[in-house]
Amino acid sequence: MKKIEAIIQPHKLEDAKEALKAIGVDGMTITEVRGHGRQKGHTEVYRGMEYKVDLLPKVKLELVVSEGRAEEVIKTLVAAARTGKIGDGKIFVYNVADAIRIRNEDRGDAAL
Repeated sequence: MKKIEAIIQPHKLEDAKEALKAIGVDGMTITEVRGHGRQKGHTEVYRGMEYKVDLLPKVKLELVVSEGRAEEVIKTLVAAARTGKIGDGKIFVYNVADAIRIRNEDRGDAAL
């Protein structure tokens, strides 16, 4: 099993969710996060004062999928979240040793 963690632009969340739903992926955790990568934030002007905004709003999607579906999910997320501009985000992939459904103790892929 693979855990896929995607940090994307907030306005691309609905596109990503719909694209994942279209390929049959339902379970995910979504968290609102803040951070920056290479773009290092930006400056804004408020009431005549300039402020540096170095932590930008992002959304983190976390999914655990079977090993065989991981590449399909990654390609789907990239296509749905890409704008072609700096700050589109990143995807991280981790190995998952086991998963257990608490309700009935299903393990591994059956728990997904």
